Amino acid sequence: MSMIGWIVIGALAGWIASIITGNNKKMGAGMNILVGIVGGFIGGFVMNLLGGYGVTGFNLWSLLVAIAGSVILLLIVNTVKHKS
Repeated sequence: MSMIGWIVIGALAGWIASIITGNNKKMGAGMNILVGIVGGFIGGFVMNLLGGYGVTGFNLWSLLVAIAGSVILLLIVNTVKHKS
């Protein structure tokens, strides 16, 4: 997948995940993109552990995997922030 594809999937996944976790008002576009891209890696890793496929290109499955990974990332970040 091209760099532009990663940015688009990352932006959408990060934005949707921030809405799901309630972080939307605290995050800007750049942070949504970063969270979405890292979430894609996390989601792909988790899916590979479960025997499925991770991010496979610019498609709906990849977006769902990236959203799942982004939600996991934001839940971990929220937990760490609330402990300190």
